[in-house]
Parts: sequence; C-alpha cells; structure tokens
Amino acid sequence: MATQQKTVVRHKMHVKKGDTVQIIAGSDKGKVGEVLQTITKTSKVIVKGVNIRTKHMKPQQEGESGQIVTQEAPIHSSNVMLYSTKEKVASRVCHTINQDGKKVRMLKKTGEIID
Repeated sequence: MATQQKTVVRHKMHVKKGDTVQIIAGSDKGKVGEVLQTITKTSKVIVKGVNIRTKHMKPQQEGESGQIVTQEAPIHSSNVMLYSTKEKVASRVCHTINQDGKKVRMLKKTGEIID
C-alpha cells in the first residue's frame, strides 16, 4: 500500500508581521492594532490587544501559586484591513511598482506606500 503525503497549502495574505490593521468583523470590530504573527497555513493573524483570551494556569512547582494569563488568540485574515495611521482610515491593498522597479504594497484610498 502506498502512503499518501499531505501537502500543506500556504495561503497568500494581504497583511504581514508589523502592519497596522483595523478589525472589520467580529466582537472586536473597529479596534486597531499591530500584527504580531501571521499563520499562513490557516490564513490567520494575531493582532496586539485584539481577541483576548484568558487561560488559567496550574502551579508547576510546589509552593508556587496558580495564575490567570491573558493572551491574544488568532483571527482570520479576511477580518482585518490595513490601516493608515496618518489618515486614520482603513483601506484595501494594491501592488504597484516604484521608481526603483520594485513591487510595493500601496493603500488604495490614500495612495500611501506601506513597504
């Protein structure tokens, strides 16, 4: 019997680590934050201060007390939009070529170059 190999599909995303984004759907709609991490396998992003979850941690060593830790949970990349901090507006992304001949990302509403 031949075993099947799993192929991992990596999705192209319009956001990168370090981008400023605004949440456009969900319970945190309207919040603005920085992308801390992108997960390309599931097309999700982790945004600073958004989608906060609490986790109850048991004490690991004797004499240590347990604690409640808050951390950001991933949200789907389709629920975020790039945000211009200068113009205070969220916008879609387009790709253009600058004077040096490099392909760069640009906000459609403001014309601001991100990269």
